[in-house]
Amino acid sequence: MADLAKLKEAMGDLEEDIVVEIVDEVAAAGAGAQEAVDALSAGMDIVGDRFSAGEYFVSDLIYAGEIMTDAIQKLSSLLASGDAASVSTKIILATVKDDLHDIGKNIVKAFFEAAGFEVVDLGIDVAPEKIVATAKEQGIKIVALTGVLTLALDSMKATVEAFEAAGIRDDVNILIGGNPVSAESCAAMKADAWAHSPADSVKICKDWAGK
Repeated sequence: MADLAKLKEAMGDLEEDIVVEIVDEVAAAGAGAQEAVDALSAGMDIVGDRFSAGEYFVSDLIYAGEIMTDAIQKLSSLLASGDAASVSTKIILATVKDDLHDIGKNIVKAFFEAAGFEVVDLGIDVAPEKIVATAKEQGIKIVALTGVLTLALDSMKATVEAFEAAGIRDDVNILIGGNPVSAESCAAMKADAWAHSPADSVKICKDWAGK
C-alpha cells in the first residue's frame, strides 16, 4: 500500500521523484486515487503555508503546480471511474478581461484540483458576460477571478456587476485574487472574499462548498 504520509511530505518538500514514484504505485494498483489526492492536497497546503511564511517563492509555487498537475493527470482515470470519495464541486476560474497573465491562475488551478474541485478554466482576458453565461449554463455557484494588473480590479468589479444585472448575484460566491486585490477593493466591488495565496483561496472555497 502506498505511503500517503510520505507522499504528503514529499509534495510539501517539492521532491518530485518521490511524488512520481508513489503516484505511479497508486496508479498501478488501480485503487486509492482519492486518498492520494487528499495527501497531495495536504502537501500543497504545506507549500502554501511556506510561501506565506516567505520560505518558498513564486518559482516554487510554479514548480509545485507542475508536480501537482502531472500527478492529477496520472490519477484522473481512476478518479473518473468512481474511485473518488465524492462528487466534485465545480468552480469557475478565470483571469479577467484585459489581463493576459496565466501563471497565477494555473497555480491556483492545481491547488483547486488537488482539493477535489472540478475547475472550469475559462482562460485569460475573459469578459464578464462569458463568466456569467458559464455560471448560468452549468449551475456553478463558486467563481474565482484572478488578475495581476491594477486594471484587473475594474474588470473584476464589472464581473460582479454583471452577475447583479443577470439577477443571480445572490446565487454565487465570488472570490478575487492576485497582486492588486485587497480587503478594501473586495469591499468596494462587493465581492465575497479575497486572497493572495493559493492555499487561502482553497480554504475559502472549501468553506463555501461545505468540504
